[in-house]
Amino acid sequence: MRIAVTGSIATDHLMTFPGRFADQLVADQLHTVSLSFLVDNLDVRRGGVGPNICFGMGQLGGTPILVGAAGYDFDEYRAWLDRHGVDTGSVRISEVLHTARFVCTTDKDHNQIGSFYTGAMSEARLIELKAVADRVGGLDLVLIGADDPEAMLRHTEECRTRDIPFAADFSQQIARMDGDEIRTLLDGATYLFSNEYEKGLIESKTGWTDAEILSRVGHRVTTLGSRGVRIERVGDTPIEVGCAEETAKVDPTGVGDAFRAGFLTGLSWGVGLERAAQVGCMLATLVIETLGTQEYTLRRANFMERFTKAYGDEAASEVQSFLS
Repeated sequence: MRIAVTGSIATDHLMTFPGRFADQLVADQLHTVSLSFLVDNLDVRRGGVGPNICFGMGQLGGTPILVGAAGYDFDEYRAWLDRHGVDTGSVRISEVLHTARFVCTTDKDHNQIGSFYTGAMSEARLIELKAVADRVGGLDLVLIGADDPEAMLRHTEECRTRDIPFAADFSQQIARMDGDEIRTLLDGATYLFSNEYEKGLIESKTGWTDAEILSRVGHRVTTLGSRGVRIERVGDTPIEVGCAEETAKVDPTGVGDAFRAGFLTGLSWGVGLERAAQVGCMLATLVIETLGTQEYTLRRANFMERFTKAYGDEAASEVQSFLS
């Protein structure tokens, strides 16, 4: 399967302040705050839902097509993704804007002050999926992830117009979208991804019941945190897959992206929904054990050993050949 992943491309600049923000704030001067914090360290991490998902698919041996907009400072990030199996040929490079970034400082009480710069992400709305399809010889599935909201709507409408199957995955952008936009993004999707909280928010904002939403999509895929994932389809018994046991819970950031990467890769292998979900859950486990969203290493023998322990010999035999 030729799978394109649309979504934000960003870097995170994370700093740590050894003191407390509260100690620096004067109650009667909050209307004129002017502060500078001397931080101990700076951690720059690659991120954005599009690259996070594509990186995971590349780790599993796939060649996902990243679709999004980045700035003229993207060269180093592009080289990293290229080395890890991601097709970056459809990334739009802005001539005037930096790649989107999140800048955040955390104090010793874990309070945070952060800013998100949209930057080149706003140009994602200028990308036409037909050009992507023509370049790679057609598309079998497009995952429409959290990105510039206008881009998400345009990609969805283009998929419908051109009869390209698509997966709706609006995640963090759901907070700023209204019911009409959410209805537009999910109606007719082959897959609808969300976590449990987002599931309830989708129903609340659209005014559609769970059954009504399920009737409008091919499959509803709901991640359940530590309980794994549930996959539903009209007329079928729901499929529930648990998580593989983790060695440590280091950082939950990017776990959902990793699940999607494994699930989509499993679909491309043709192993079926349950096996695809198991691959996704196993990959998500690797991410929760690692600090950062693209800092893990997939060692195939270790992956299969843990996969077998979690899901059994029959499941392992069906995916083993794809990870040789």
